[in-house]
Amino acid sequence: MKVLVVGGGGREHAMCWKLRQSPLLGELFCAPGNPGIGEVADLVPVSADEIQKLADFAAELKIDLTVVGPEMPLTLGIADEFDRRGLPIFGPRKRAAELEGSKVFAKTFMERHGIPTAAFVVAHDSDEAAKAARKFGYPVVLKADGLAAGKGVLIPKNDEELDKALKMFFDERRFGASGDRVVVEECLVGEEVSAIALSDGKHLIPFVASKDYKRIGEDDTGPNTGGMGAHSPAGVLNVDLGKGILDQVMRPMISGLAEENRTFVGVLYAGLMLTEDGVKVLEFNVRFGDPETQPLMLRLEDDLLPVLAAGAAGGFNGQRLHFRKEAAACIVLASAGYPGTPKMGETISGIEKAREHEGVEVFHAGTATMEGKVVSAGGRVLNVCATGPELRDALKRAYDAAGEIHWPSKFLRRDIGKRILTRS
Repeated sequence: MKVLVVGGGGREHAMCWKLRQSPLLGELFCAPGNPGIGEVADLVPVSADEIQKLADFAAELKIDLTVVGPEMPLTLGIADEFDRRGLPIFGPRKRAAELEGSKVFAKTFMERHGIPTAAFVVAHDSDEAAKAARKFGYPVVLKADGLAAGKGVLIPKNDEELDKALKMFFDERRFGASGDRVVVEECLVGEEVSAIALSDGKHLIPFVASKDYKRIGEDDTGPNTGGMGAHSPAGVLNVDLGKGILDQVMRPMISGLAEENRTFVGVLYAGLMLTEDGVKVLEFNVRFGDPETQPLMLRLEDDLLPVLAAGAAGGFNGQRLHFRKEAAACIVLASAGYPGTPKMGETISGIEKAREHEGVEVFHAGTATMEGKVVSAGGRVLNVCATGPELRDALKRAYDAAGEIHWPSKFLRRDIGKRILTRS
């Protein structure tokens, strides 16, 4: 099979790494990819949001399956364009992708279909948002309606922080049109967990649970990011709770979307909070999580390609996915300035030395090549991932390997998984 992966980050590197292992794979392409992905796939110089060019490429090369990594092309309608041309693609159409493209749509949809989530108010200006925030009390959560690369969530803890946040949304227009409407919601307390499943529109194939760490600072402090680390198992779920998530969250979402003529084919991601009142949804995404995908690909035993192909072709064939019992962890190495304006263009050393560590894989995220050297080219630069018999082992291996990699503005969180290990 000829396969095209759309995207160019750590998630896509992990996907390409896994797909490369399939005996069904002939040629593997990635658009636009990155230097690390270039080690396992042929890079295509087309951006992920250039839908027409991607469809042209897939048609010209007779691509058998396209798999979409990031959310932007999905919300722009890449699956609609590919379907129109009869090009196989695994990813939801634009109407279904609105689940991630609009926080307002997602919250009102959950309300209509009885999917548990935090109480909320939709605000159209500062006055409405301030009134709603003071009604819920502090801390309170403010979310930009549209896409914001995981950075459009602010959690003010007092009046001063609220005023600052509202100025960012409505006066400074920090999030552009994505902040035209703001979801104001109660702040849920508990442990976060990520649930991911593949959908063919009717059936779900669940992945094992994972846990990611979104805040920039240790002890979950500072602004939200795209994710600073992840591990699987999550360490906070049991079998009954996992079944409850499928029955109360994932299946109602898929059936509800079908009822509203938004049939969902692709990857459904639910960011969840395990509260004293039960499981509640923080957000839905319409693609693999990043960095959760990286440890999940390390744990996945089965060939991913035939499952994705079956989903794109209209239905799973009774497939299931099996996962290794060992744990996997991912540590994100970022550049100073992230999640704002990161330093870029700095030479990176030690990647190959890190890969020599037992059980370790290094996935490229924001990298580029300059004069034959790998340099930083984004906020989240590298993902150092490792497997181990237990979570403690996987985390130690990942952190030890991360210590081999250097560039001037490198930083990382050093507490990924720490709280979970303390509980166990």
